[in-house]
Amino acid sequence: MRFSIVKRLTAAITSATFLSLFTSLNVSANATFALETEPEFGVLSGFKGSELCTVAANTQSYIKHHPDDVKAVHDGSAVIGNDMSLARVNETLAFLCETYRSDVRAGRQSRLHNSEFVKANFEFIRWLPDKKNADRIASSSTNKVKTRLLNDIPAQQLFVTKYYAKLLDGSSVQSGRYDQALYQLPDDEQGLSKRAAEAKKAELTRYQFTRQQVIEGALLKGKLAKPLVWVSEEALHDVLLQGTGVLQVDGKTRYFNVHRNNGIAYDYHIGKREQARYWYFAEVPSILGYGQDLPDKIAIKPQVSLAGNVKQLGLGKLMLLSYHTERNGLPPKHEARLAVLADEGGAFDDNLFQLDLLAGNYRGWQDYYAANKHLPDYADVWILLKKQ
Repeated sequence: MRFSIVKRLTAAITSATFLSLFTSLNVSANATFALETEPEFGVLSGFKGSELCTVAANTQSYIKHHPDDVKAVHDGSAVIGNDMSLARVNETLAFLCETYRSDVRAGRQSRLHNSEFVKANFEFIRWLPDKKNADRIASSSTNKVKTRLLNDIPAQQLFVTKYYAKLLDGSSVQSGRYDQALYQLPDDEQGLSKRAAEAKKAELTRYQFTRQQVIEGALLKGKLAKPLVWVSEEALHDVLLQGTGVLQVDGKTRYFNVHRNNGIAYDYHIGKREQARYWYFAEVPSILGYGQDLPDKIAIKPQVSLAGNVKQLGLGKLMLLSYHTERNGLPPKHEARLAVLADEGGAFDDNLFQLDLLAGNYRGWQDYYAANKHLPDYADVWILLKKQ
């Protein structure tokens, strides 16, 4: 995931005053979730109601068809509390799409961009970050920028990073410029379900090599896995970090998504090149989010999809993010957006201080930054539930 330039927002009220606005309180792992009766947020903008509905519907479908996914298909009440239930999460997602479709049929502007409608129809559960864990990670990180960003998380706002599908050039054949492959699952794992592969992990090629060993040619030398496409080494590190690559190959646009990894955990304390974690890929029709295995993954859209700690929060939480934006030297604007928790990442293990917004498709830092520099690094965040 990417870290944007810091524009720290200063808290305007004390914690004591802030908490007095709430009617109930749940604290877990040093993160706080509280029902807020009078939320204040910016003008709803920066997202399309159609794409928000698409992600909501796709996520709801996953929840319906995968009740056995105990990692992600649960209500998150153990952490969030505040009368959270899976039934209410489903009702919220369904109501969101019903509202959007009703507005389309009536030929009117989407009420999902109307602050008064949102306040009248949803309960707001304010999420305050787990600062203790963020500070702990910051104290041991070797990345100075990451340390600063984590230390600067305000007591009343979440750290909101942005991720994107990496736009890359590639080749169907290996060359001097394109010397690293995106590999499909090794040959000895073809046809195995994720569960079956897990049972045989001690025997499988996938678990035998670190990222560095693969880059040095371990798979190629033994012809252990099929290259899907060839990219540069820098591009490989980027797509391993972002999770999805949008490649121009021989004049065609092709999508590649991470499939299964080598079982080594993501290390939040080190940079992308030092990570030992390595992902094998599969070619897919679009950008994908969470799923137990590739055929099940949720199709997601930019600007309305969030990655986060689905293990603790549960999939499908509708969230409202509020922040101040700065454009071209103009006075800051108070803006907000709705988005759905539909993705995850290794950086979110035991992480209740951060969310990651899917920003779009970009070639690299410069065009990503040009399009998103107005967005700050921290935001007020609420989990929304349809009022009963």
